[in-house]
Amino acid sequence: MWVSGEISNFMRAASGHCYFNLKDAQAQVRCVMFRQKAQFVGFPLRDGLAVEVRATPSIYEARGEFQLNADTIRLAGVGALYEQFERLKAKLEAAGWFAAERKRPLPAWPRAVGIVTSPRAAALRDILTTLARRWPHVRVILYPTAVQGTGAASEIAAAIATANARAEVDVLIVGRGGGSIEDLWSFNEEVVAKALYASRLPTISGVGHETDFTISDFVADVRAPTPTAAATLVVPDRAAVAAQVAALAARLARAVRQGQEARAQRLDQATRRLVHPAQRIAAQRERTVTLARRLQRAWQVDALARTAQTRSLKARLWRELRAPIPAHARLQVLLAAWSRLARLRIARARDRVAALDQNLAHLNPQGVLDRGYALVRDAQGRVVQRAALLAKDDTVSITFAHDSADAVIAQVNPETL
Repeated sequence: MWVSGEISNFMRAASGHCYFNLKDAQAQVRCVMFRQKAQFVGFPLRDGLAVEVRATPSIYEARGEFQLNADTIRLAGVGALYEQFERLKAKLEAAGWFAAERKRPLPAWPRAVGIVTSPRAAALRDILTTLARRWPHVRVILYPTAVQGTGAASEIAAAIATANARAEVDVLIVGRGGGSIEDLWSFNEEVVAKALYASRLPTISGVGHETDFTISDFVADVRAPTPTAAATLVVPDRAAVAAQVAALAARLARAVRQGQEARAQRLDQATRRLVHPAQRIAAQRERTVTLARRLQRAWQVDALARTAQTRSLKARLWRELRAPIPAHARLQVLLAAWSRLARLRIARARDRVAALDQNLAHLNPQGVLDRGYALVRDAQGRVVQRAALLAKDDTVSITFAHDSADAVIAQVNPETL
């Protein structure tokens, strides 16, 4: 059951168990919450705190005292809001409003930033201060609205719709400072979630403190833990960008200097290699004359060598023509010997072929069948060599010289040989 009341006589034992009384104007009851459950309570327990306790009635048998064994503790009045929050969260999550694939990235270099919050909120001053420090030249447009109380949710949704209709900013911050769950409840309303879901502008939700979560945080494109953090996320840091630009400028200056030095070195080397055209023509003329002389000497030497070689070959040719040809007689002898050897090998091959033909005729199964024998196979096509391999009523196939017949075994005679 759920029991509401005020905590009194609170004590946390060294074991981690919590003991306290839960009272109202008419009665009180002792309660215990064991360490396994107490460690999950999201706020510090203390005397005077109005809470709602989900507990099981029990008896402390050692003293015979009635007590409540607490399982869950929540702040009084918060339970209903929290349950309403969880129901809406589950509904919108099932509808796909929290899906990561529909989240849009924030612009890297926004020219104008819109803020949906109260003009009197301290969070607005924090956002403006952060924007001025990080990116002072960005244009800021405020879409004023109440951020708590009756009708605040509708005003927030209307401000978001106005920012989208005017389309004068690149990104929209929706948020307020910290407070109780009741103070932040406007950002848990479905009308605000619907406006964020329908927004064509990228949105960032910065509501409350880092531990506070609202429905707006889940629907917006980006969730910031605080309004100041939202301003930090929405614009770049001027100091960091300036440092990056300075580093790039230094790299560019070094690259320019190195390029100039390299080109100057190449110019010096080209200057050293530069020769007056008249000098270059004279050098080329001298080199041409030298090459012509070398070519003439080489041609003369080659001509003399070829002349001597021609004379030598001519003398050798005359000697060969005058002398008889000794190789003719030897060629006739080799031709006769080759003819005899060829005839001998052909005769031997003919004899070997005849012998092989005779052996093949002896081994030919058809020759055996022609002599009156027959070939017996069983039903599986295997050759039967012994009668013992057959049984009565077995079917066999008998192959003769020119035809075949099927037979059934009537009797198997025992082996006699």
